[in-house]
Amino acid sequence: MAQDLYRNRDFIPDFDALMAETAARSRDLAARADLRADLAYGPGPRERMDLLLPPSPRKGAPLHLFLHGGYWRSGRKEDHWLVAAPALAAGGIAAVATYDLMPGTRLPRIVAQIRAAARHVLAVAPEFGADPARFTASGHSAGAHLASYLAAHGPDETPGAASGPLPAPRALLLVSGIYDLSGIPGSFLKDEAKMTPEEAAAWSPLTSDQLPGPRRILTCGAAETAPFHDQSAALAARLQGQGAAVELRREPGLNHLSVVLALADPQAPLGQRLADMVAEA
Repeated sequence: MAQDLYRNRDFIPDFDALMAETAARSRDLAARADLRADLAYGPGPRERMDLLLPPSPRKGAPLHLFLHGGYWRSGRKEDHWLVAAPALAAGGIAAVATYDLMPGTRLPRIVAQIRAAARHVLAVAPEFGADPARFTASGHSAGAHLASYLAAHGPDETPGAASGPLPAPRALLLVSGIYDLSGIPGSFLKDEAKMTPEEAAAWSPLTSDQLPGPRRILTCGAAETAPFHDQSAALAARLQGQGAAVELRREPGLNHLSVVLALADPQAPLGQRLADMVAEA
C-alpha cells in the first residue's frame, strides 16, 4: 500500500517528542510574557485568542496573528504560544487564535472564524498599544491554509457579501501549508475531518482569488513530503504570475513539526524572518 504523504506521523520518528517540546516551550514563554488569555472574538467556546505582550509595549507597536495547524480537526492555541517569541523580539504584540474543528464544524465556517478573529484583534489593537495598520499574520499547516484567506476569496465567494472587506494584512508568512485540498477527502483524514470534495474545491488557495496587497512568504521544511513542497511552489508561481510580491523559502533539515520550533526561535533563520516581517510592517 502506498504511503499517505499527508500523514506526517509516518515520516517523523520523534513526532510525539516534538509535539511535547512545542507545548513545553509555549508554557515557558507564557510564564515570561504578559499573557492576556481567552479574549473572545465570537460567541463560541473556541472563538478565542490569547494576546502576548512585551514587558513595556511601545505605542504603535506592530501586531501579529498566528494560526495553529492540526489538519482542521485538532490543535490548541495554548500549545502554540511559543510562536509569539519572534514578534515580541521585534517589539510587537502577538495574538494566537483558535477556531472550531472539523468534522463538527464545516470548512467555510472555520474560514469565517479566522477572518472574524483578525477583524476583532484589529479593532481592539489600540487598547493594547498596537497599530492596526502594522498588521501581519502567519500560520502553520492548516493554519497557513486559513491565514491565506485573510487575503483571498474562495472561487464561490461573493467578496464582501456577508462580512465586509478582508482584514488586509501587510504580510503573510505561510509555513508548510496545504493549498490544493483535492487530496484531503481521500487521505487518512477522511474519517477524522470528513472534508467533502465540494469543500476541497471551494477552499483550495491554488484555485482561489488571491488579492495582490500583502507580501507572501511561503516555506516548508526540506524534510517534508512532496505535497508541501509542490503546493508551496505552485502557489508562489501563481502569485508571481499575478505580479504579487512573493518569497519562496526552504528550511534545511526541518520536518513538519521541527519547522514550528524554528519559526518560534528568533535566533533561527525562519524565526528571524518572522521577526523581520513584524518589524517591517
